[in-house]
Amino acid sequence: MAIFLTEASRVIVQGMTGSEGRKHTQRMLASGTNIVGGVTPGKGGQTVEFDGGTTVPVFGSVAEAADATGADVTVIFVPARFTKGAVYEAVEAKVPLAIVITEGVPVHDTADFYQLAANSGTTRLIGPNCPGLISPGRSNAGIIPADITTAGPIGLVSKSGTLTYQMMYELRDIGFSSAVGIGGDPVIGTTHIDALAAFEADPETKAVVMIGEIGGDAEERAAAYIREHVTKPVVGYVAGFTAPEGKTMGHAGAIVSGSSGTAQAKQEALEAAGVKVGKTPSETARLMREIVAGL
Repeated sequence: MAIFLTEASRVIVQGMTGSEGRKHTQRMLASGTNIVGGVTPGKGGQTVEFDGGTTVPVFGSVAEAADATGADVTVIFVPARFTKGAVYEAVEAKVPLAIVITEGVPVHDTADFYQLAANSGTTRLIGPNCPGLISPGRSNAGIIPADITTAGPIGLVSKSGTLTYQMMYELRDIGFSSAVGIGGDPVIGTTHIDALAAFEADPETKAVVMIGEIGGDAEERAAAYIREHVTKPVVGYVAGFTAPEGKTMGHAGAIVSGSSGTAQAKQEALEAAGVKVGKTPSETARLMREIVAGL
């Protein structure tokens, strides 16, 4: 199994005809993702040819694409000012999984479409400002490089795209069931807790790496959830141990307030929940190796 995304997933790409959408659609196809369509308003009825001989149809709306293809995943590569409308389309078409890659989305817009998705009862939102998710060897929805790791027993949930890639590479010989980049904006859809719950329920995931960063209290809340609900071993890493006090990370969501949100506070909360915390990505990978070796 994998969480949220499998080889059976039927993926559409909103913004596929744009430069970023086209480039990453090519990469997703090359990694085996079942891309069944693209969506660009005004370009319905066209097709796009990709290397390898794949021809992908373009639809004028998500509703048309979903009806024609049975898509159950959409990856959104549209400019920030159009992202709210793109997510609205996906939710109204009842697409079960919407992955928003776009960065720089106004928080007000995100709060709006987050609430829409949450109230829908049909659409899981991942992002915005995230790299997407990958179930290695099965499917890849977003911008995560597919050739840096293998399939295996580790689950990964991360706020940071680049740290996602580094951890996948460091543990490539062991491999991952799924890796989920949730994004670091102040308002996001799927959280650490959502991913932890899914990994806990996935029989192929034997241990989990959770990557956070200074700012906010998401990691503290995840620690409380782990303590009560997660039986599988979890290893954590919090980016920002060496940042000066009061310094924020690059992600807009990393806002430090009081003692809550500091790397030290997050480490203490995680360790109190039984999570081993690495001070560097490499140390975190070593801790996970030790756990996997003992399983």
